[in-house]
Amino acid sequence: MVFYFKARPDAGDYTIFMGLDKFENEDLIKYGFPEDIWFHVDKMSSAHVYLRLNKGQTMDDISEGVLEDCAQLVKANSIQGNKSNNIDVVYTPWHNLKKTPSMDVGQVGFHNSKLVRTVKVEKRINEIVNRLNKTKVERKPDFKAEREAVSAQEKAERKVQLRDKKRREEMERLEKEKQAEIRSYKNLMVQEKMTSNKQVASGSKTLEELEDDFM
Repeated sequence: MVFYFKARPDAGDYTIFMGLDKFENEDLIKYGFPEDIWFHVDKMSSAHVYLRLNKGQTMDDISEGVLEDCAQLVKANSIQGNKSNNIDVVYTPWHNLKKTPSMDVGQVGFHNSKLVRTVKVEKRINEIVNRLNKTKVERKPDFKAEREAVSAQEKAERKVQLRDKKRREEMERLEKEKQAEIRSYKNLMVQEKMTSNKQVASGSKTLEELEDDFM
């Protein structure tokens, strides 16, 4: 079971989601999307909360409002964190999550600690948590099928992009050849004209020669 939430409307159409338990978290870790950002209460047990960005966006594109929504939601879904003030919430891109065979179910590490950011949460804000809970929807998604469908779509898009690139390159090549032929033709015409002028000049008689002919 996965719970889906909608971020504040004025921030855009962003979906926030989290697994029911550590077993769903395993699937979310395994079949995440490149646009997913993972949130967790630092040094405490908590839900794994994800924010799905739009394609092409990064952590730098997360607004303060959406960041606050995610931080409040992950705090509210931590037994210890929900009772504490001034906690830290860490977040990082999904692709930075590191999973090794020796780790427990639901446990993760990071490939690169420099890609992990921290946001301070002073206290629980019920207004935000209640607003998010009103948008809550439960689903039983097929993580593998969803990921494969997205991968297939991305592959098809890359194929189209590659085809368009080859087409542009071919058109550019043909245009270069055309321009080269035009330049070659112009040079040929100039050379022929110069040769013709020389012939005319060499074939012309001087004034003295013309007078001799007349006499």
